[in-house]
Order: sequence, then C-alpha cells, then structure tokens
Amino acid sequence: MKLSLETPPVTEEKVFSEVPSIIDREETHAILSGQIPLTEALDKAYKVREKYFGKTVRIHVLDNIKNGHCPEDCGYCAQRKNAGSGVQEYSMKSPEEIFQDAVQAKENGAYRFCMVTAGTGPNALATEKLAFTIEKISKELGLKVCLSAGLLDREKAERLKAAGLDRYNHNLNTSKAHYPEICDTHTYEQRVETITHLMKAGVGMCSGVIVGMGESLWDLTDVIYEIKNLKVISIPVNFFIPVAGHAIKNPQSLTPEFCLRTLIAFRLVNPDSEVRIAAGREGHLRGLQGMALYAANSLFASGYLNVKGSDAADTIRMILDSGFYPEFSSGMGEEIDWESALGKDHPYAPENFPELYKYRKSLK
Repeated sequence: MKLSLETPPVTEEKVFSEVPSIIDREETHAILSGQIPLTEALDKAYKVREKYFGKTVRIHVLDNIKNGHCPEDCGYCAQRKNAGSGVQEYSMKSPEEIFQDAVQAKENGAYRFCMVTAGTGPNALATEKLAFTIEKISKELGLKVCLSAGLLDREKAERLKAAGLDRYNHNLNTSKAHYPEICDTHTYEQRVETITHLMKAGVGMCSGVIVGMGESLWDLTDVIYEIKNLKVISIPVNFFIPVAGHAIKNPQSLTPEFCLRTLIAFRLVNPDSEVRIAAGREGHLRGLQGMALYAANSLFASGYLNVKGSDAADTIRMILDSGFYPEFSSGMGEEIDWESALGKDHPYAPENFPELYKYRKSLK
C-alpha cells in the first residue's frame, strides 16, 4: 500500500529562536500548577504549534556512540562515575559503525541522527574523529546530524561546524539554583559557556531539561525562560526515569497531565522552537502521547541512551493515528510503503483475522 504524504516541503531551519514568548512567567507557573484548565492551555499551544510547524512531527533517532567511562557525576545518569548501574561500557564506536547506525536510522524514517558520547568533552583526536563521521553522514546520506559530546571550547565548536554539524545537544537540565543538587563535577555556568561557543560558531543549539528531579515549579519556570533567553531552537523535554544507580535525592512522581502541561509551557514560551518529547515519553505521558503532539512537534523513536523506548513503526503509527505526519529530511518520505514501514502487526490486518475469530462470547 503506497501513500504519498501531502506535507509542506522541509524549509531551511533556523539557527536561533526569533519569536517572542506568548506568555509571561506568572502564566507559565499557572499552567504548570494547574490553575489554568488543561483544554484551554492546550488549545492555545496548538494554535501556536500549527502556525510554525503545521501538522508535521520530526522523528529523531539516538545513537549512543560511547557508553560509560565518564568522570562526571550527573545524578540522573546511569553512566555517571561510581553509578554501579551495570550499564555496558564501551569506547567510542568506529566511524564505520556509526555510519551504519545512521543508515538504519534513515531507513526507519529519522529526520535527524543524534550521536551521543559519554564524558566531560572530546579531546582534539576525538573531535577530529567526530568531524570526519559527521561529514560522511551529512554528505553521503543527506541526513541531518546532531551531536552531544559534553563541554566544548570555541575552537572545537568551529571545527565541528566546518564538518557540517547543524545541531549540538547540551541540556541545561534544570535551573541555575537547583543545578548543585544534581551535579557537582561541573557548573551550570560551564554548560551555558559551551552553548555560547557553539552559537557563535553558527551551530543551532539543542538544549532542554529533565523534569522530575526534585525541582520546584519556579525552578522549572526559570529554566524554561533561560532556554528562551539563549534563543535555543531545539528543546528536548525529558521526564526523569529512575535508572539503576541514579543519585537524585527527591525524584518526583509525574502524572501524564503534568507532563503535558510542561510541554504546553515550553511551546508557549518558545513559539518557533522545535519542542521534542524525549526520554520518559512512553512511561510518563502514557495515554496522552498523541495529545502531547498538539504542543510538541518532535520526538525520539527507537529508545533512549540506556532505556528502551517504542520502536519506529509504533511511533509512526501513533503519529498518524493522532492526525499528524512524520517529517523527513532531504526528500525522504515522498512515497512511503506503509505496509513495510509499519509491519503487519495491526490487529485488523488480514493475516490476523484467524486469531481474532477464535474469540467466542459466552452467553448464558
């Protein structure tokens, strides 16, 4: 079954967010605290989302290219030093291995391939290796590339930009005031400095949060506005997953409604930024995943760094069921064989009817 998606062509992406916030700090806090009805807030967010992104959803695929061996002590991470989480540790993958992962990501409908490496930041040799890989993926696959590799100086930022890097992920994670509660091996200011180096080099920033690490609603409000002040164009919103070995002192219990309200707040403060539903989507949003797309325009598929997530077929099906369309890069997706893309596991697929007919209603 062939289906052509009548979606707008992919336009040149912005490097910086340019549109002013729709709401102020007090209204942001009111949305997060539940003072404003959910349907009212979601309707307002959807109008903004539709204006800047239509009905498309960008699918990103994460590739953990180096696992463990990290000297940092970020309390939320299974790869932090002395975590004792049992996570499989391995050195950085070869450029060939990473390239093959990118090929698979493209076949799964990824808009952007996101490479993640554990550690404080790359040395000169690792930076060159990353630059070579980025150039190969962007030129040979036409796939957009995002890298997350820790702290960078200006020279390394400019080298990666020259290789074709269009996005760099470096999350603020939480507010400046709350940051010492989650990490003591580097500072909030160092993270902001890295973002500044990359933006001066012309690399679009991907910087977001992890919600549910004991922060207050004002902490969350503060970091939403700090991200806006930095003109971040891509915002991953993670919901804390209590992985083995984490060191978060007061993790919160997150409801699907609160997670949705968080996405709404990010959309209204950052109208023209890509708001991405990241880690914790399946377990925290649960039945509201489709509704969350009325605020967010992007998500991850095929899992996260050390936690399994829904696969690409299930993710694409959820997007379509919710009335949206996956967005592809470099002309991908002009004609998709959805029977192959989604598999034959739909409950009403012809081959599944024999199993359905085994059902018998007992009447007494």
